[in-house]
Amino acid sequence: MSKVFPRISRRRALQGAAAGFVVFGLLLWWLLPLGENPPSGTITFSTGGSRGVYQEYGDRLRKEFRKDMPGLKVKLLESAGSQQNVRRVATGKADFTIAAADAVETYELEHRSGAGQLRGVARLYDDYVQLIVPRDSDITTVTDLRHKRVAIGLPNSGVRLIADRVLKAAGIDPDKDITPMSDGIDTGPGRLRHDKIDAFFWSGGLPTNGLVELARKFPFRFIPIDGGVVTRLHAEGDVARYYRTTNMPQSAYPSLRQSSTVPTIAVSNLLMTRKDMDPRLTEWITRIVIKSRDGIGAHVHSAQLVDLRTAIYTDPLALHEGARRYYRSVKP
Repeated sequence: MSKVFPRISRRRALQGAAAGFVVFGLLLWWLLPLGENPPSGTITFSTGGSRGVYQEYGDRLRKEFRKDMPGLKVKLLESAGSQQNVRRVATGKADFTIAAADAVETYELEHRSGAGQLRGVARLYDDYVQLIVPRDSDITTVTDLRHKRVAIGLPNSGVRLIADRVLKAAGIDPDKDITPMSDGIDTGPGRLRHDKIDAFFWSGGLPTNGLVELARKFPFRFIPIDGGVVTRLHAEGDVARYYRTTNMPQSAYPSLRQSSTVPTIAVSNLLMTRKDMDPRLTEWITRIVIKSRDGIGAHVHSAQLVDLRTAIYTDPLALHEGARRYYRSVKP
């Protein structure tokens, strides 16, 4: 009998070792996201203007990608905004970007190059339409912009898209009834401060650095975009369904000391890519975007609004297969 026990012990030892390897493997899978080596290579991320939220968010995302995917090189491209971002991804000039849902829908409705290849990764946060004038301006409503010098955003920007629609909904022809100026967040604040323009439109997350900086130097206020304008926008259908009524909170720009909230409209922003993007890479990127919310949110307030429960709603875009894999993996 004594000769049998060593054999049993060895068998049990081997079984124990095998079980240990399984546990170790599971632990490794848990510690190393997705249980495999990180993707590597090079991607291009189209952002926005240097003083806008897209640019800051994109820069901080790049740093987060570097932590988990050290072999991935991320090139950031500044852009005019949403319209240019959508076109860059659709035509292969960029791999990932952030763009407003209305700009995405417009691109698709116009059946432009590569529109059918666009895919969603995550719904991020809302842009707020912000119409800015000097504090002592006689402009109090959108209709007061008639015959004024108004910056309506850079060509190919999401601002230009929304500004034109808001003006038309207010009964103003942006080509004839105002002096249109092509200023974005990089130049608009300075030109308002030096009386080169009477007002300017901006559409971005709250707060936007360019306006935070302006508020420190120059007193300004926001013009309300009331429900009547929004109702007329919604009557147009199609793209306008992405606009919702909201209020800009008093706390958005504390140094302005706004006495009340400001009625305006908001539109959701989407992180997007193309159908042919590597699913494994896209899955990793989706995970990092969700995981880094609080870290990035400490610097970019808008990032705090990224929510796993709503991130999957990337209408009008279908989810990319890689993003879908991630959301399925974390589904309760």
